[in-house]
Amino acid sequence: MISATVKINDDNFNEQVLQSKGPVLVDWWAEWCAPCKQLLPIVDDIADEYAGEARICKINADENKEYSKQFNVRGLPTMILFVDGKEKTRLVGLVSKTRIAQLLDECLEG
Repeated sequence: MISATVKINDDNFNEQVLQSKGPVLVDWWAEWCAPCKQLLPIVDDIADEYAGEARICKINADENKEYSKQFNVRGLPTMILFVDGKEKTRLVGLVSKTRIAQLLDECLEG
């Protein structure tokens, strides 16, 4: 099965995230980050479950420093929820699928 997760980079971040209408969850990760690897299947599940309602994106922080710096991403994994191009909230570290779903549900309901 192909994941609904969108892989983004500095070149398309503006188009994929900041110009998007509705919720976009961006997961900053790196190859060397063990918690990022643990979060990978959770993020993929969330992307599949929220397909059509929210865009779920992944960006490699080591390879894409422009937006990592702009949004002050200092620890990995970091997930930032954007709504209509504006940062609404962020989660840093390994978090549960339940917590991520709760944030998305609140955003979609409100």
